[in-house]
Amino acid sequence: MKGLNGADMSFVIFSAALVMLMVPGLALFYGGMVKSKNVLSTTMHSYAALVVISIQWIFVGYTLAFGPDVKGFIGSLDWSFLHNVGVAANADYSTTIPHLLFVVFQMMFAIITAAVISGSFAERMRFPAFLIFILLWSTLVYDPIAHWVWGGAGQSAGWLKKLGVLDFAGGNVVEINSGVSGLIAAIMIGKRKRTRPEPHHIPMAILGGGLLWFGWFGFNAGSALAINGVAVNAFLTTNTAAAAGAVSWVAIEWIINKKPTVLGTVTGAVAGLVAITQGAGFVSPMSAVVIGLVGGAISFFAIAVMKAKFGYDDALDAFGCHGIAGIWGAIATGIFASKAINPAGDNGLLYGNFALLKVHVISAVSCAAYAAIVTFIILKVISLFTKLRTESSEETDGLDVSLHGEQAYTGLNM
Repeated sequence: MKGLNGADMSFVIFSAALVMLMVPGLALFYGGMVKSKNVLSTTMHSYAALVVISIQWIFVGYTLAFGPDVKGFIGSLDWSFLHNVGVAANADYSTTIPHLLFVVFQMMFAIITAAVISGSFAERMRFPAFLIFILLWSTLVYDPIAHWVWGGAGQSAGWLKKLGVLDFAGGNVVEINSGVSGLIAAIMIGKRKRTRPEPHHIPMAILGGGLLWFGWFGFNAGSALAINGVAVNAFLTTNTAAAAGAVSWVAIEWIINKKPTVLGTVTGAVAGLVAITQGAGFVSPMSAVVIGLVGGAISFFAIAVMKAKFGYDDALDAFGCHGIAGIWGAIATGIFASKAINPAGDNGLLYGNFALLKVHVISAVSCAAYAAIVTFIILKVISLFTKLRTESSEETDGLDVSLHGEQAYTGLNM
C-alpha cells in the first residue's frame, strides 16, 4: 500500500519476534532462580502473561493505550476488538509500517511488562489470583500509563507526551511501572517462609538472561519503527549499557564479597539494559556507558542492601532491578538526551536544558505513584473474592505440585 516500506516492515516484524522471545527468556531467568519445587509455577507466570495479554490487547488493551485520546489520560474504545485498525499506516505512530504491525509490536511490550511483575511475588501467589491480577493490572495500570507517554500525537496526545517526556522504549511504561507495581504486590502478599536466595539452576537463569539481552535489541532498536540511524544508535547504546551494567555490578561484588559471580554478571547486564531503555534512541554510546555503570551499581545496592534494610520480599528483584534502574534511566535521559543523536527528541541537562530533566522527574514520580496506588487497590479488591497467597502447606510442598500437579525434576524436592 502507498507509503509502506518493506524494509521497515521486515525490521519491525523481526523486532516484535525478538521481544516475544524475551518471554521464554524471562521464564528461564526467573525459573532458574527459584527452588526446584517452584520452577514450573514461576515459568507459568510468564507464559500465562503471553496468553492472557495477547487476548486482552486485541479486545481492549490496544485501544485504551493507543486509541483516540480522551483528555490526555486514556484512549477511547473506538478501536476495541481492533475495529477500524487495518493494514494502512497510522500517521500518529508510523507512516511506513501497517497499523496492525504497530499493534503486534506494542502487544509484546504489554506482555513482557506483566510477566516482569511476577518476579516480585514468586513462590507464593495463587494462580487464579495471578490471572485476575494481570488482566486487571494491564487494563487499569499499563494501558493508561502507555497512553500518557506514547498515545496519540500533537494536542491529541497523552498528557506526559504533550509535556515533552522522551521515552524511547518504555522506561516509564515498562520498567518503572512493573518494578513499583511488583514492590507493592510483594509487600501486600507477604514474605515467603524462606526468603534466602536459593537458585536451583543457575545455568538456566544465565541462559534466560542471555535471551533477555538478545531480545532487548528488538525492544530498543525496534522502537525506532524503521531501519535508520536512530535504530542503529539504539542498538549500540543498548549493548553498551548492558556491558557497563555488568562491569559495575561485578566490580562492586568483587570488592565486597571477594568473588565475582556469573549470576551477578548477568543481573548487572539486565540492570544496564533497564537503565538504557528510556533513552536508547536519544543518548550517545558514551552516555550509555555512564547510564549502564550507574544502573548496575544502584541495582546492586538496592538488592544487596536496601531490600535487607527494609525487609520486603521482592523474591526475584523486579523492583531492585527494573524499578530502581528504570527510575535512574528516566533521570539519565533528562540529563544526557541530545538532539544531535535524534532530532525528534530534545536536549537534556548536559546540553543546557534543565526543563527536560524536570519533566522526566515529574513523569517518573507520576507513573510510580499511579502504579503503586492502583496496584494496591486491585489487589485489595481481588482479596475480597479470593485468596492472594498460597496456603503454608502448599508453599512447603511446592507450587508446582500443589497448584499445577506437575514436577520439573522427578525424584527431587529442593
